[in-house]
Amino acid sequence: MEVARSKNGIFVSQRKYTIDLLKETGKLGCKPASTPLEPNWKNREGKEEHLVDKGMYQRLVGKLIYLSHTRSDITYVVGIVSQFIHSPTGRHLEAAYHILKYLKGTPGKGLLFTESQDKGIIGYANSDWAGVAEDSKSTSGYCTKLWGNLVTWRSKKQ
Repeated sequence: MEVARSKNGIFVSQRKYTIDLLKETGKLGCKPASTPLEPNWKNREGKEEHLVDKGMYQRLVGKLIYLSHTRSDITYVVGIVSQFIHSPTGRHLEAAYHILKYLKGTPGKGLLFTESQDKGIIGYANSDWAGVAEDSKSTSGYCTKLWGNLVTWRSKKQ
């Protein structure tokens, strides 16, 4: 984890970890993606439903979960791919690789903690109310800001 201080505040990122992950997976030279997951990925049918190496998939998703501790922008999609760690298919692996392509374009993203005149706590929450047609379960999420700085976030399938 890299921590940098400047006149703007304290910046925390996992840039080296991200680059090492891209190298390890062979995605360092890939074309970057502009979003962490393809639009309407949940609603698309997988053409190939062959199972992939479960251990490899679990290790990759575990590393993405670790990375999401400083990357709130990938929390939701990492939650999606982590739902399939017991029987991952090619479609699920492609989604995990898409996250890596997104990370390729944003390796240094992280958290900036700044001094603020606002000394309060603000929380935001949302839910998609049965957004997954297959199981009618909702996905909810929240984030909390303390003194104007993002300090907690979560996305969870109910």
